[in-house]
Amino acid sequence: MIDFRLEEEHEALRKTVQEFAREEIAPVIGDYYERCEFPYEIVAKMGQMGLFGLPFPESVGGMGGDYFTLCLALEELARVDSSVAITLEAGVSLGAMPIYRFGTPAQQQEWLPSLVTGAALGAFGLTEPGGGSDAGATRTTARRDGDTWVINGTKAFITNSGTDITRLVTVTAVTGERDGRKQISAIIVPSGTPGFTVSKKYSKVGWSASDTRELSFADCVVPASNLLGDEGRGYAQFLSTLDEGRVAISALSVGLAQGCVDECVRYVGEREAFGHKIGEYQAIQFKIADMEARTHVARLAYYDAASRMLRNQPFKRQAAIAKLISSEAAMDNARDATQIFGGYGFMNEFPVGRFYRDAKILEIGEGTSEVQRMLIARDLGLSRPWQ
Repeated sequence: MIDFRLEEEHEALRKTVQEFAREEIAPVIGDYYERCEFPYEIVAKMGQMGLFGLPFPESVGGMGGDYFTLCLALEELARVDSSVAITLEAGVSLGAMPIYRFGTPAQQQEWLPSLVTGAALGAFGLTEPGGGSDAGATRTTARRDGDTWVINGTKAFITNSGTDITRLVTVTAVTGERDGRKQISAIIVPSGTPGFTVSKKYSKVGWSASDTRELSFADCVVPASNLLGDEGRGYAQFLSTLDEGRVAISALSVGLAQGCVDECVRYVGEREAFGHKIGEYQAIQFKIADMEARTHVARLAYYDAASRMLRNQPFKRQAAIAKLISSEAAMDNARDATQIFGGYGFMNEFPVGRFYRDAKILEIGEGTSEVQRMLIARDLGLSRPWQ
């Protein structure tokens, strides 16, 4: 029997985060967004709630939940604000999870206690200025010199990399060559390491209350023991992390899409035009009905991908489908919500204005929509012309 109802503990978690988002985040996030300021107080409260430790076992200081609990939390946060949601997603999926999955016991003992409690943030440096979707075209290098790695290169668009509580960035770098192919490894670089420079914050279209920066490495020296996982396996490790991350971004996208529905349902019951509440007009009703339908389908897609992941079944295709469908639903809903709100929808003081600015990056980050279609086609056995 198929049952899409949440288990009792999952529903309790969802309601708790929903209440937190509405009472603690919604009243203040607009000011953070307008000032492009990182919300340290909100992040601290999220840490106290245990949100950064949701998918980690209690043995490493986590909450003993699973990845689906993280997705539920992301959806509820994004119904109110995506900057806060992406801070949590990146902190868990890209900051702590690689160390939990691939780190040595010493690395886990050093870094996980602060990462899974939200006392510190970690980042993952994969994307480069000339790379984008072609993440395998890494130019950053790491040269072995005795008991150290010497890193040189540049990373771009790295979330959580320059906050006051950022403690490390795991970077991918070319560490050699085998059979004519680059060997790409992952190396932990602690914040403040000489030769590691964090640029000023990007001026972004959206996600204005999250931290995103360019990073540069000039003869940056770290201990050889900072290698994360096996040498030459860094890119493969990240690809597996990315599959999970796509499910999380899908949940975040669903949250934004649902937030658009929430705001529109409320607004059309208050706004009058031509002597009637605008919610009485069929054109508005149909637009909101389409928004709700998109959101519902997108939610089922990420539920399915998460379910397969937790059962240790292949889920690469389902994660790509969920990410594709939900990010496009978020973009479509944000556009429609802005239209329903009219001039007010163009103002940042209204949530839908922020939703509209935040939605586009969801079709780009964690793999563009084109990359998702490529992954789906490849998993279906469709060959590429150069194969």
